[in-house]
Amino acid sequence: MEQLHLPAAHHALGAITLPGSKSISNRTLLLAALADGDTVIRDLLASDDTARMLEALSTLGVQLKNIGEHAWQVTGCAGSFPNKQADLFLGNAGTAFRPLTATLAFMGGHYHLHGVPRMHERPIGDLVDALQQAGANINYESNSGYPPLQISPAQLDVSQAIQIRGDVSSQFLTALLMALPLTGQAATIEVVGELISKPYIEITLNLMQQFGVTVQRDQWQRFYVPAATHYQSPSALYVEGDASSASYFIAAGIVAGDVTVNGVGQHSIQGDIRFAEAASLMGGRFTYGENHVRAEKTQPLKAIDLDCNHIPDAAMTLAVMALFAKGTTTLRNIASWRVKETDRIAAMATELRKVGAVVVEREDSIQITPPTQLTPNAIIDTYDDHRMAMCFSLVSLAGVPITINDPKCVAKTFPDYFKVFASIVR
Repeated sequence: MEQLHLPAAHHALGAITLPGSKSISNRTLLLAALADGDTVIRDLLASDDTARMLEALSTLGVQLKNIGEHAWQVTGCAGSFPNKQADLFLGNAGTAFRPLTATLAFMGGHYHLHGVPRMHERPIGDLVDALQQAGANINYESNSGYPPLQISPAQLDVSQAIQIRGDVSSQFLTALLMALPLTGQAATIEVVGELISKPYIEITLNLMQQFGVTVQRDQWQRFYVPAATHYQSPSALYVEGDASSASYFIAAGIVAGDVTVNGVGQHSIQGDIRFAEAASLMGGRFTYGENHVRAEKTQPLKAIDLDCNHIPDAAMTLAVMALFAKGTTTLRNIASWRVKETDRIAAMATELRKVGAVVVEREDSIQITPPTQLTPNAIIDTYDDHRMAMCFSLVSLAGVPITINDPKCVAKTFPDYFKVFASIVR
């Protein structure tokens, strides 16, 4: 297995520019493909996840043209993909697999969706159940509730409210919202239970509106998709920098120096921009600009007890920041970690213990007490999970060397991460 050895460091100083947001990139690609007209997308993330979406759309007959670095022109197909039969390999890209499942269920074709073994362990039953309420014809190829999926033409009816669970993954609701305008009918979605990761739904609604479809909502329990709407290209769209990826550099600044993160700012449509506020609860200072965030160390860090439902991905960075804080940090309401690229609660607990932390792992929370001195030269397993690799790079800023196994897993969202990280570390 390939390894990356990070030397002991004590300071993080400088400025970095973020790659594009994964969540915005894949949503925008799909909406542009479904829209009427051509859309130029700039600052698109170049990563494994976006590569899987681009491959899928190309297989479905969408015309895609690379017109520059991180720039693509997408010729929309006005709500109907040309190819009505396709075999789609989607890797471990949840932001491609879930929305495409819903979209293709309403496309009137024969489609096979599959991915890597971990994707086949990630639940999709709640989304399929919701789509079947509208008459979708979806079958599980092996284990009920999990990919791979076979999708066939169906007679659709969305006259009755569609119920969908909100407490497993917000991507299920996102997928349903993005697909329903394809029916041309008015539709109502009712969320069963608490909706987690609400800021990700905000991203979806914001982007749908930019493509001409405005969804009304009643709190976070009901969503109304109007009749006779269709996606219309906004002509051009810029992808924001990835706010989840910003968390590692904001954390670096707060634990070890002064770092400016370019590409996201105070008006970001991504909920993970609020990581800066959560991190500053431990200590340190942050300031938002129009298109940047600056994070500075000002004092020793202290432990926090925080509900992290609003920043599920970025909250992983708080778990590693806990190693730098005095006291016991508790991160709550993070059950969604268990159905991500790996079981992130279990993985985080295992790897934090390698550097000497005392960790209590619960079904939907994690409690971390740092040791007096971190264990040097720990070898960190990353579980083919980009965020595990990026999070644990921060340990080196405590003045201890650390080894990251399979560092190239960061290609999922941030292929140049370790090069960028090295540029600010002293």
